[in-house]
Amino acid sequence: MSEKKVSLLEGFKVFLSRGNVIDLAVAVVIGAAFTNVVNAVVKGLINPLVGAFGTQGLEEYTSCLKAPCVTNPKTGRTEGIEILWGSVLSATLSFLITAAVVYFLMVLPMAKYLARRAQAQAAKEGVQETLEVSELEVLKEIRDALLAQQRGGAGGGGTTGGRGAGE
Repeated sequence: MSEKKVSLLEGFKVFLSRGNVIDLAVAVVIGAAFTNVVNAVVKGLINPLVGAFGTQGLEEYTSCLKAPCVTNPKTGRTEGIEILWGSVLSATLSFLITAAVVYFLMVLPMAKYLARRAQAQAAKEGVQETLEVSELEVLKEIRDALLAQQRGGAGGGGTTGGRGAGE
């Protein structure tokens, strides 16, 4: 039974030591901090702007599904069924702003960087392929020259006699 606990602990250590877990933890922490910034922008900037065009802040917009929607001042409870569509709109705006910032400031630049990197790698591979082809051509010429020398020294003619390199 102790072997199983040791192997579970070793497996857990391997899991934690992978880079993906660390990256995920950093992403969660940064995401939480970024969410606070976006929520502050929505509540401090967008909601008041909507309030300037409307009659109240965005989160204050509600509709009453079942009348009367009256808040009891003694208990603080609302009687009736109230739909808080302003809060939903505010949360939707927060999501859209977060998605736009992540896309335009993180995803798009990373995609462009990776595309440039892939293009540079492809160009490097093309140059490498050209060098390999050039080396192959030089080696073929050396082989042909050596074959011509061997035939010239042994047979005396010095020509290949029209025969190819695949003899």
